Order: sequence, then structure tokens, then C-alpha cells
Amino acid sequence: MAEITITENNFEQEVLLSDIPVILDFWAPWCGPCRMLAPIIEEIAEEYEGKLKVGKVNVDEEEALAVRFEIASIPTVLVFKDGKITGHMIGYRPKEDILNLLK
Repeated sequence: MAEITITENNFEQEVLLSDIPVILDFWAPWCGPCRMLAPIIEEIAEEYEGKLKVGKVNVDEEEALAVRFEIASIPTVLVFKDGKITGHMIGYRPKEDILNLLK
């Protein structure tokens, strides 16, 4: 399973009610650092399939979600466990930093 596109319509089901941890990548197509982070996020989605859900939130298309989570800079990565935010990271970071958010 590749990344899931997260929208207001599927946010509750895919993120809040998920029985496995969720990494959400808040991004935009015009954002250079977001494009640099994209292959890392995709790699994590493939490597942790079944153990972790990876969602992408396009802040231009899902403005309400960006406002809800006070996303002021992108890329921003949030980790959800049991419907609660347990980690966050702003800006481009290496894969190890993202995986450390899961601990």
C-alpha cells in the first residue's frame, strides 16, 4: 500500500480510528523541501506496510485540516497513535529522524 491521500472526508476513518500508527505528511506541490521529502515518505510507506499507515495531506486542497493542526510551515510530519498526536517534525529531515518519531 502506498501513501493514502487524506482529506477531511476520510480523516477520521483513516487517521483517528486507525488501529496502527499513522504518519501524516502535510505538503504542497510547489514546495521544494516537500518534493525532497516525498521519496522518503514513500519508502517508509512501502517498508512499513501493515505496521504503519502513511498519509499525505495537500495543504492547498485540504486547508481546513492544515488550519486544524496549525500547519504554518511545510513539510510538516505528524505521527498519530490511537487518535492522538504523539510526534511532529517541521521541514526536511532524513528518514531516521522521521522513524524516531515513532518511538
